Amino acid sequence: MQNDFSRRPGRHFLQIPGPTNVPARILRAIEAPTIDHRGPEFGELARRVFRDIKTVFQTTEPVVIFPSSGTGAWEAALVNTLSPGDTVLMCRTGWFATLWKEMAERLNLRPIFLDGDWRRGADPAAIAETLAQDRAHRIKAVCVVHNETSTGCTSRIDEIRAAIDQTGHPALLMVDTISSLASMDYRHDAWGVDVTVGGSQKGLMLPPGLGFNAIGPKALAASQKATLPRSYFDWRPMLAANAEGFFPYTPATNLLFGLAEALTMLQEEGLPAVFARHARLAEAARSAVRAWGLEIQCAEPRHYSNSLTAVRLPEGHSADRLRALILERLNMSLGNGLGILKDRVFRIGHLGDFNELELIGTLGGVELGLRMAGVPHRAGGVQAAIESLAQDAAGWQFAAADPAGKATG
Repeated sequence: MQNDFSRRPGRHFLQIPGPTNVPARILRAIEAPTIDHRGPEFGELARRVFRDIKTVFQTTEPVVIFPSSGTGAWEAALVNTLSPGDTVLMCRTGWFATLWKEMAERLNLRPIFLDGDWRRGADPAAIAETLAQDRAHRIKAVCVVHNETSTGCTSRIDEIRAAIDQTGHPALLMVDTISSLASMDYRHDAWGVDVTVGGSQKGLMLPPGLGFNAIGPKALAASQKATLPRSYFDWRPMLAANAEGFFPYTPATNLLFGLAEALTMLQEEGLPAVFARHARLAEAARSAVRAWGLEIQCAEPRHYSNSLTAVRLPEGHSADRLRALILERLNMSLGNGLGILKDRVFRIGHLGDFNELELIGTLGGVELGLRMAGVPHRAGGVQAAIESLAQDAAGWQFAAADPAGKATG
């Protein structure tokens, strides 16, 4: 057995669902000498980033960039739009939805938490029913996680928007895209989202450290009346300074260099191609899980995530032991189970700067690990993934965006 200080040849496979591997181009951009964040060179950089980040959110509205984690961006969405004692409607789709609900409670908000089984996305019908019963319009916001990183389940935001509209309820719609942004189709404007929350460390291919709020006009109007305390996360000084290409306090300068490069890389590939690549790799990963005879945590195929796949182990087998063995013997990190899924699932991240050969290597590591750990499974998962990718070879030409504009998330 190797000790903790033994050299392990080859690259480390970081296959958790974020933070993701940072491409060399972005690392080189971040390495640039720090510049004056009050000077003209920085102003030019920031104006370009503020412009280009809108394309990823598919919005024409402002996107505020905080030096923070995605959790900070959650807080910013709440404190800028709501007042103490406000009721918010949230959906228990997984661990991160639960954490957002707990944050709302700490901020003196009153969450209504629609229950779920952690095996599918948010239920538009349940949201509509709850809003329809709220004739006094006490509910001020509906908060949904687009892609639940703990479960690999995606919520249909277009259907949730339609459900809200069907009731005529004026509640804001806030959406967490931390593990779907720049990996899965997401349309802030077309889906009528009022605040979209994002983070830098997943589909945007950056290290952690940047949080995002895309802000619609209805949310901006709500922010003028909201009375929750806010200072660091206040939109008002940010938007005022951003208009000139600057920040009201010291920004994460070198991460913004990296963000500019990441946005260039996404433009070079094209967002439709980025989404198609993630969909192709995700389906190949799920093909492998089915071939192994294991169970995908997401039980509703139309809610499958294209960013990650959570895999359930048979009863009596420890997902954490499997992950530890794979890390020790094969130098690969897989995501752990969270909350009620602790030690029940492992999570394969297939998002960010990731391609077919890296997926095959990842799945090969999982299949070898299953065998070494004695987990009951059938051989052939890697071959099933290869077959899936080969059948989809025509799609590698990266077809143009769906001409009908059909929503996919």
